[in-house]
Amino acid sequence: MLKHEDIWKTIDLLAERHQLTPSGLARRAGLDPTSFNKSKRFGTDGRLRWPSTESISKVLDATGTTMEQFTGYLTSASGRSRIPEGAFPPQRSAIPLLGFAQAGAGGFFDDGGFPAGQGWDVVEFPAAPSHKTGVYALEVQGDSMMPLYRDGDVLIIDPGAQVRRGDRVVVKTREGEVMAKILMRQSARAIELTSLNSEHPNRSFDMTEVEWVARIIWASQ
Repeated sequence: MLKHEDIWKTIDLLAERHQLTPSGLARRAGLDPTSFNKSKRFGTDGRLRWPSTESISKVLDATGTTMEQFTGYLTSASGRSRIPEGAFPPQRSAIPLLGFAQAGAGGFFDDGGFPAGQGWDVVEFPAAPSHKTGVYALEVQGDSMMPLYRDGDVLIIDPGAQVRRGDRVVVKTREGEVMAKILMRQSARAIELTSLNSEHPNRSFDMTEVEWVARIIWASQ
């Protein structure tokens, strides 16, 4: 069941992911700049005010966000687990683990970039279980990320974490390519990435070519 608080949190999260304020997001969507102000979320009599489906549609169009991605943000805002039940053995101190070489294949991620399906291993993660919902690990394979990450290092990925300029991120393209880069710029239309290894080229993509972007929050070295 959708909650008023979760819907507005999702709009705020979408604005943050595009480095906008709620007012800036409304303006980009062609709406009144005050449409998403906190004062507009409740009536003068205390009644809950919900964003219209038309407003949400305009926001998705303006930011290049799919409904599936919006639903993923909504789940993150609500704090509910995104890991499919039965996909992994019950674990109190471990998270799903996959090699980078396998990550580009289909069936391992949902549309929001969260782990799904079978074939994952597990790895210990140094955090309380309550802080790792939806978090997973990718194992570095090869030397393409040297000198920052070496073969065998494990990167902890949080698909629900806010992404900002300068963050180390994992990006999956719709062609199935998975890469770890530094986020230099992201707009509603394009994303620019800097390579961790100077011998590898920087990359730029139209957002229509990108399936998801997720933040690297920890690495074992």
